[in-house]
Amino acid sequence: MIGLLTDSSSQLPANLRDRYDVEVVPITVTVDGCEHREGVDLDAEGFYELLTNRPPPVVKTAQPSPGEFVEAYERLTSRGADQIVAVLVGSELSGCVNSATVAAELVDSAVHVIDTGTASFGISACLWELAALLEQGLAVDTAIAEARALLPRIHTSVLLQGLDFVSSGGRVAADLLLDEPAVVYTGVGNDISVVGAGSTAAEIDELLLAPFTATEEPIRAAVCLADPATVGFCEALETGLAGLDHVVDITRYRVGPSIAAHTGPGTAGGFFWPALVR
Repeated sequence: MIGLLTDSSSQLPANLRDRYDVEVVPITVTVDGCEHREGVDLDAEGFYELLTNRPPPVVKTAQPSPGEFVEAYERLTSRGADQIVAVLVGSELSGCVNSATVAAELVDSAVHVIDTGTASFGISACLWELAALLEQGLAVDTAIAEARALLPRIHTSVLLQGLDFVSSGGRVAADLLLDEPAVVYTGVGNDISVVGAGSTAAEIDELLLAPFTATEEPIRAAVCLADPATVGFCEALETGLAGLDHVVDITRYRVGPSIAAHTGPGTAGGFFWPALVR
């Protein structure tokens, strides 16, 4: 049996976590000095509620310790795993890969650590395809190689409205830039560039959808929902994707505390990548 593991910054939705029995190691999110574990004692709803406080809270994030990874590995082992694949946030963005690697030396199971070089659902995209390949019966080394080869092909299209939040290095913005054009970015991993800026919802919807239409190969797509104000963007993107023949699967994920701590409220868009298994 192959056990699968990720960190909570992957924003892995419950349906995929349960389908593939994925162990999720929580990121620590500190709000005004109070530590929370993402998805354990602080969910997205609770976090966005905290962002409405005035004065705004100071938010920081920290990777899990090696000990937390050891505990997660042991839970997988107790469920019958004799090999474990950990699919994690990029090492340039977080210390998760280092903690997971240190922990791997402290357990008996063989642990394979994948540094995705990305964050948010880009991690889950890699994990999803890996899990589907393993479900098809591929050997673990072959599945890992194919998942690694997929990484440069995981694209994002994202709206960041809370630009003042981002520039402040993790502090919640007092006021979002709602009266300024919202900027949409696209790219692979951390190599993203501006597509354009929209002043109306229709303009933003069109900019967000455009990168998904730029390919004809079969793709999977993941659409994010951040704070409640972004529901309209989420639903419009889902509707647009549903009308594209080359989109073979669409899922929705929530932008939780570990990602929202850096992107702020007002985030919309999602990820897409080639479907390795259909």
